[in-house]
Amino acid sequence: MTAVKILAVAIAYFLAGKLGLQQQLVRGQVTPLWPSTGIALAALLLLGLRVWPGITLGAFLVNVSIGPTIGAVLGISVGNTLAPVCAYLLLEHAGFRIELDRLRDALALVFLGAFAGMLISPTVGAGSLVLAGGLRPGEFWPAWSVWWTGDAMGVLVVTPFLLAIRTTRMPWNVHPLRWVEGAALLLGTLLVTLVATAGPVNLLFLVFPFLIWAALRFQLLGAAACALIASTVAIVSAAQHSGPFAQHDLLLNMIALQAFNGSAALTALLLTAIIAERDKAHQNIKDVCARLNEVAHRLARDKKLVIRLPPPRAGERSRDRSQ
Repeated sequence: MTAVKILAVAIAYFLAGKLGLQQQLVRGQVTPLWPSTGIALAALLLLGLRVWPGITLGAFLVNVSIGPTIGAVLGISVGNTLAPVCAYLLLEHAGFRIELDRLRDALALVFLGAFAGMLISPTVGAGSLVLAGGLRPGEFWPAWSVWWTGDAMGVLVVTPFLLAIRTTRMPWNVHPLRWVEGAALLLGTLLVTLVATAGPVNLLFLVFPFLIWAALRFQLLGAAACALIASTVAIVSAAQHSGPFAQHDLLLNMIALQAFNGSAALTALLLTAIIAERDKAHQNIKDVCARLNEVAHRLARDKKLVIRLPPPRAGERSRDRSQ
């Protein structure tokens, strides 16, 4: 069974990697969105640390056809494995829960899983390419910035979506208007992001009302889906140097892209976690009130029984005194 899971992780990593390479920016293999990392971290969180060989195998298969040397491919594969594994260990140490229903879970995923954990893969990967002659030493930091952005974005936009699918039950019995609202939300997020990235003026802030709407109405699943849509459109725009990303160099575009995607993911995740904590607190209050109401009814019933006990008769009182 473990071998099947490892093979499934490898296949998912490989397919997602091929998809991510469609938006490569540096040397045909460094992309601003690497969904494979998000899949790898989600697999570790859901299946456990034992599936790490699937990550290594998938990374090797993706890079073997484009790497300059076999040594560089092995180095990249090791870095791509160590990054999600270290992110997983950091999250486990922080007590992370895959439901993402606490504020600390959202913060841990952003800062430990994405920003800190993903420092390993660009350092090892870009360093391997420089040592193999695939990159000039002066290209290390531009490649590093794109690599880190791609891995971090994979964690920020792909991992929450996969965890939401795994932990959220689809409300099949809701009113049809609820499905219409969800479809309108996804379509609206897509259209607004396309408009925001169509011209030279940066209007990406228009996406945030849709993220807030998604978190308020559809919690994690809706917020994660909208964040994935918005981030993907923004990444494609940055990769094509169009819209607000047309007038800047690669490093500035990666900074702007990371700032937007990080803010979008942080907004969606934090607001979702806050709403989940509010709902849980509200449910706890309802449960306590129900228990108090039950105790009050029981006490009232016992009091009525005491009051309704017949008083002792006069003869019984006299006998009690004589005794």
